[in-house]
Amino acid sequence: MSHVNIGKIYAAPYQAMLEFAAKAAEAGADAGLSPLLVELVKVRASQLNGCAFCLRMHCADAVKAGETADRLAVLAGWWESQYFSAEEQAALQIAENVTMIGDPGRLVDRGVEIDGVLTDKQIAAVTWLVVVINSWNRIAISSHYPVHA
Repeated sequence: MSHVNIGKIYAAPYQAMLEFAAKAAEAGADAGLSPLLVELVKVRASQLNGCAFCLRMHCADAVKAGETADRLAVLAGWWESQYFSAEEQAALQIAENVTMIGDPGRLVDRGVEIDGVLTDKQIAAVTWLVVVINSWNRIAISSHYPVHA
């Protein structure tokens, strides 16, 4: 794969992506999603996609939103811990379902209820947020965004 920064070469789609992300964030706020839940969803999708740039960014954002090192440490195995609320678990299940939509062999039903835990607006907002972070992951990975200390 080449090392072309697609956003620098074609700025208009990058700008549209920023606007898309802002609209998804507005949906999350409108649906009453906590900033912490939003960041957890972004971190989990970025873990699944292997996007170091987005992981670094959204782990830092999660900490700013009040996340703890313990919860971030077990996020990759969230369903095996007692750290996450029912709402967070439902959102994380959506994050996994949407992120791995093209690879049904990797999809795992964690036995987490979504309907009845999240409202339809919350389900829709989380789904949009996951679509956005998956897009950013692909932009960052394919453009080889630098990640260093």
